[in-house]
Amino acid sequence: MLNDPIADMLTRMRNANLQKHRYVDVRKSKMIQAILSVLKEEGFVKEFQMLEEEPMIRVYLKFDEDREPLLKGMKRVSTPGRRIYVKWPEVPLVRRGIGMAIVSTSKGIKSGFDARKEKVGGELICTVW
Repeated sequence: MLNDPIADMLTRMRNANLQKHRYVDVRKSKMIQAILSVLKEEGFVKEFQMLEEEPMIRVYLKFDEDREPLLKGMKRVSTPGRRIYVKWPEVPLVRRGIGMAIVSTSKGIKSGFDARKEKVGGELICTVW
């Protein structure tokens, strides 16, 4: 039994980046799929696809020309034991705008930029840079 699948996904992606793997498999859930969609839209991951034979999602990581990962760091902010909620003006700028926050709003999972633009707050899931 896994208590925090989002933290597990972030840890798997962080470890795969450190080892410079092309892809990593993470557990499948609607929340993780929505977070990966935001990461893909913002250019932090190359692609992700559902695996047919098992309940996993294969995430293809993105690297620059020198084979350095584009995802430098990821941090889980809100945990199952301690939820962190923010209003739209309080959505943090991560690394002075280089990174981004991922927020679970009433309109779905959004990047911090989109949440501020649409003036919606919610649960601050994680930060990525």
